[in-house]
Amino acid sequence: MDLKDHQTFRVAACDLNGRMRGKRVPGDYADKLDTGVVRMPLSALNVDIFGADIDGSPLVFESGDADGLLRPTGRGPVPLPWLERDQPLVPMSMYHEDGRPFDGDPRHALVAVLDRYRAHGWHVVAATELEFTLVQDQGDTLSVVQDPHSGRPIERPDVLSMTDMDAFDPFLTALYDGCEAMGIPAQTATSESGIGQFEVTLNHQDALRAADDTWLFKALVIGLARNSGFSATFMAKPFAEDAGNGMHIHFSVLDATGGNVFDDGSDTGNDTLRQAIAGCLAGMAGATLIFAPHANSYDRLVPDAHAPTCICWGYDNRTAAVRVPGGAPAARRIEHRVAGGDTNPYLTFAVVMGSALAGIEDAMTPPPPIEGSAYDQDFPQLAPDWDSAIALFEIDPMMARVLPTELIRNMVLTKRQELREMAARPDAEHWKTYLETV
Repeated sequence: MDLKDHQTFRVAACDLNGRMRGKRVPGDYADKLDTGVVRMPLSALNVDIFGADIDGSPLVFESGDADGLLRPTGRGPVPLPWLERDQPLVPMSMYHEDGRPFDGDPRHALVAVLDRYRAHGWHVVAATELEFTLVQDQGDTLSVVQDPHSGRPIERPDVLSMTDMDAFDPFLTALYDGCEAMGIPAQTATSESGIGQFEVTLNHQDALRAADDTWLFKALVIGLARNSGFSATFMAKPFAEDAGNGMHIHFSVLDATGGNVFDDGSDTGNDTLRQAIAGCLAGMAGATLIFAPHANSYDRLVPDAHAPTCICWGYDNRTAAVRVPGGAPAARRIEHRVAGGDTNPYLTFAVVMGSALAGIEDAMTPPPPIEGSAYDQDFPQLAPDWDSAIALFEIDPMMARVLPTELIRNMVLTKRQELREMAARPDAEHWKTYLETV
C-alpha cells in the first residue's frame, strides 16, 4: 500500500485505556513518518475514558504539556474497512524528543517485557479469544440486538447456535473480509452464551503482533457493527443478567530452535510451565486493575458466571483463572482467563507475560492444580472492587517489576479520576460511557 497515493491517511497510538489517539495527515507525510514529523502531547496517551486531561498529572501543566514524537511501530499501514472512503491507518508509538521510548506508552511496556524473554533466547507466541456483544442503543436505552430478518429483539442466548450465525452472516462475513484486508488472522467464530454475543479467535503468532492485531480487531468490530445498523461492545458486562465479555490469552514460549520450553513430552508439562503459572498467580491480584480497568468490569467478576474470581490454576478446567488446555505436548500452553473484553491488550499481555517470566526466573512453585469447580472452593481472590484494585496496583511489587514506574503512576492517576467521575453517575448510565470506548 503506497500512502502517497492517498490524499490523507491516519496515524494513531494506543492510550492507557486502549483507545486510538492520533491525527489525520496528508499523503505527503508518508516518507517522513520515521523522522518524527507527527508530534503529539505526551499527555494524549494519559487521558481518561472521556478524553480529558488528568488532574495533577506531571505530563500536563507541570511540564508545559510537552510534545512527544510519533513513529511507526513497523506494523505498516492497514485499511479501515468501515470507512466510506479509503483512508489507511499507520499504527504508531510515542517517543521523547531525544529518541527514548515514552514509558507511558502501553505498547512500549509490552516490547520491554518481550525483550526480557529475548534475553533468555526465547520468543513468545500468543493468541486471543475475544468476546463481544451486539446491541441496540437508540437514545437513552441500551437493549438486546434485533434479529436482522424479523426486526424483533433476540429473546434468549443460544450457545454455539448456527441459527444466530445465519442471522448475522452479513456482519460476520464483513468481519472476516475486514480481518483479511487488515492482515488479522481470524480463525473460528462462534455464537456464545450471551444474547447477541459472539467470540472470534485470532490465531497464534508473535506476541507483539498478536497484541497489535487484537487492538485493531476491536476497532474493526465496532466500526463494522455501526455500518450494519446496530452496535458492538466489548464492555465486560453489557447486561446485568446476561453473560459478560472476556478476552482469554493463550501463550507459549519457544527457544532458539523453535522448541516449546513448556514441553517435556508429558500431558502435564514441565517445571518451566509450572513456574510460569506460579508467576501468573503471584501477579494476579496486583494486576486486577489491568484485567478489570473500569467500573463496569467488576460486574463480570462474580461467581458462577464463567468468569474467574479465584486465583488458582488447573488442567483443562474453565473455572480456573489459569488453564492448561489439553492437546499434543509440543503445543503445551497457558490460557489466562481473567481479563475482560474491555482491557487494553498491550497492558494485559505485558502483565501476564511479565508475571510468567518472573515466575520462571525465580523458580516459583505453584499450589496444586484444582479439580472440580473453583467457585466451590476456598482460594485467594482478585481485588474485590475498582477502588481496591487501584490501591493494590499502585504498591504491588510484581507490577513494579513488570511495568515502568511512570506508567504505573499515570494509570493510577487516570483510574482515580475515572473512579470519581463514574461515582457521580448513576450505574444505569455507565453504559453510555463505555459502550464503544472500551
